[in-house]
Amino acid sequence: MEAISRDDYVDSPHLSPREKAAVLWAEHVTKNTARSRDDVFETVREQFTDAEIVDLTLICGLFNMMNRYQDSLRVPIEEENEVNKIKTSVRTNTDALKTYLEKIVCGWPDTFPEPDAQAKENSLR
Repeated sequence: MEAISRDDYVDSPHLSPREKAAVLWAEHVTKNTARSRDDVFETVREQFTDAEIVDLTLICGLFNMMNRYQDSLRVPIEEENEVNKIKTSVRTNTDALKTYLEKIVCGWPDTFPEPDAQAKENSLR
């Protein structure tokens, strides 16, 4: 989250090229500049199929609409005391994080099912 909240996310070692392209696309869809930025579209197209770009654009549009609707009508997203908890939570509880990750690792399957043909084709693009 920290990486995408900064203007220099494209240089972040914490994001994959695919993640950087998704954030770039979301930024330009939100600013309504995607339609005039062929360079941005080509960057996104290198990482995503046409169908995935449609999905990304739909998700960006949906969240933009929801944000504008809720902001305009001053709809609180969460109770103020819950927001304040987040604001004061500046340190990760490393013990709780370790316990959570250990549970994930313990439940990790030994094998995974093969992806279907469409998923394989999309991953090769």
